[in-house]
Amino acid sequence: MPYVENQTVHDADTHLMELPDCLDPFLDPKHREALKARFQGSRKQRAEDTSWIDKVIAKQEDPEFRAHADEEIMLRKLYEAQGAFRKEDRPAALDNLGFASQLVFTTFCLGNFGLDDSDDMELCYAAADAHNRMMVDFCSVDRRLLPTAYVPLADRERAPQIALRAIEQGAKALMIPSKCPRGHSPSHVDFDRLWAIAQEAGLPMIFHVGGQEKMNVDYARNGLPAQLDWLGGAENFTGVSFLSIPNSVMQTMGTLIFDGVLDRFPDLQFGAVELGASWVPSWMKFMDAAFDAFHKEERLQKLRAKPSDIIRQQFKATPYCHEDAGWIIQQGGAEVAMFSSDYPHREGGRNPMKRFVDSLDRHGVSEADRRRFFRDNFVELMGKGLDPALHDKKALEAA
Repeated sequence: MPYVENQTVHDADTHLMELPDCLDPFLDPKHREALKARFQGSRKQRAEDTSWIDKVIAKQEDPEFRAHADEEIMLRKLYEAQGAFRKEDRPAALDNLGFASQLVFTTFCLGNFGLDDSDDMELCYAAADAHNRMMVDFCSVDRRLLPTAYVPLADRERAPQIALRAIEQGAKALMIPSKCPRGHSPSHVDFDRLWAIAQEAGLPMIFHVGGQEKMNVDYARNGLPAQLDWLGGAENFTGVSFLSIPNSVMQTMGTLIFDGVLDRFPDLQFGAVELGASWVPSWMKFMDAAFDAFHKEERLQKLRAKPSDIIRQQFKATPYCHEDAGWIIQQGGAEVAMFSSDYPHREGGRNPMKRFVDSLDRHGVSEADRRRFFRDNFVELMGKGLDPALHDKKALEAA
C-alpha cells in the first residue's frame, strides 16, 4: 500500500544519495583530481575511506533486505532507502511513496564544492555541468522524476550558457545559489539572458539549502562545550545555525523584486526549497514596509504591484515538516507554500503527511487551499517542466 493514496501530491524536495565517484562518468578526466582536492569534511572522509561503499551496495542487493522495501518505504533513510542511489530502484520507490512526481536534488554536490567562490571558473562550471548531466541521467528512468540543474552565478557570461545546455539535456528546474555571488548582484542586468532562457523554457529558478550564506562560526565560540548537530556531527544544523537558513534567500529575492527582475520576467517562477517557510509571511510584510518607506526610489515606483503581491504570484516555498504550515498559509496566503518530503533525508521525518495535515486541520485550511499546498502550487511552479499528464494522479491512472 503506498504511503499516499487517493489524492494527488507532488513532492517538491527529494534527493539522491550519491556515492563519492558519482561525477566521474560525467566529468572530464582532466578535472577529476582537482575536484577531489576540493572535498572537505564528511565529503572528503567518505571519498577517502571507501570501506562503507561495499556495505551499502551489498545491502541494496540483498534479496531479504529488498523484500521489505515496500513496507519500510518511510522508515529507511539515507543510503538504506529504496532508490537512494540506484536509479533503477527509484520508480518503485515513487510507486511506494504514492507521489505524482518528485523534484530531485543532489546531496553530494550541494554547494558546488565551494567552487563558486574560487578563482577557478573552469572547474566551477565543469563540476556544475557534470552534476547536471548526472541528475538528468538518474531521473531518465521515469518521467515522474524531475531533475534539477545547478547554475552558478559566479560568471555572468557562463551562467546563461550552462543553463541553456542543462535545459537541452533535459533538466526540469534550474537551481541557483541564494547567497550573493562575488563582485556583482544576482539582479545584475547581464543575468537577464538567464532569466529569459528559463522563462522561455517555462522552467523555474530554485533556491535550495546548501547555497545560502553560512552562519558566522564565531557564534559557536561561546565558551561552552561544542554543540553537535542532531546527527551527532558538526557539519549540519544546530538550533542556532538553523536560524540563518533563510537570510540569503530573503535578501536575494528581495533584491530581484526591487530591481525589477520579476517585473521584466512576469512568467518566471521562483521556489525556495528546504529553506523553511515560517519566515515568508513576515518577510512579505517587511518587503511591503520597505516599499512604502522608500517609495520615492525610481525602481520601486516602476514595480507593477506591492512586493507581497508579486511574491504571491511568482514565489513559493516548502515548509519543513516541523513548521506550522497551516499558519504559514493563513498568514502569507495559499499561494506561497508547497508540500515536500525531503526523501530520503532524515529531516523529512517518517510521516510528513500527517504532520502537515494536522497543522492544516488546526487552522481550518479549506479544501481548495489544501489542494494548492499538495498539488496546484507545485504545478504552477514547475510550468513546462511537469508533463501535463502528471498534474493529476487520478487522471494519469485512468489513462
